[in-house]
Amino acid sequence: MAKYAIFFSYTPETWAKMIEHPSDRREAVRKMTATLGGSLESLYFMFGDRDGFAVTELPDSDAAAATALAVNGSGAFSRVETHELIEPDRLPDVLAKARAVTGDYTPPGR
Repeated sequence: MAKYAIFFSYTPETWAKMIEHPSDRREAVRKMTATLGGSLESLYFMFGDRDGFAVTELPDSDAAAATALAVNGSGAFSRVETHELIEPDRLPDVLAKARAVTGDYTPPGR
């Protein structure tokens, strides 16, 4: 299964609702990812450009896209970014594939 980092920021209205009715958001994320055949590895909140991020395991990019669409469609977020994570042991294969296509790629303007 692939891992994804999902960075998010809430709307001001969502923060106001969460302040009024605090809850642990992990169960909501666990339920959503389980419905798609995946799981929640971790969920953190933070200061800065983003309000938090989750690390999930999902079966494929379709499940990751469905997660992003469902979360964005909820109206509770001002920004959501999903990034597939590459395990260190996968990197050599990724680099080998990049080397294999480097000679076949023509950069723009050439």
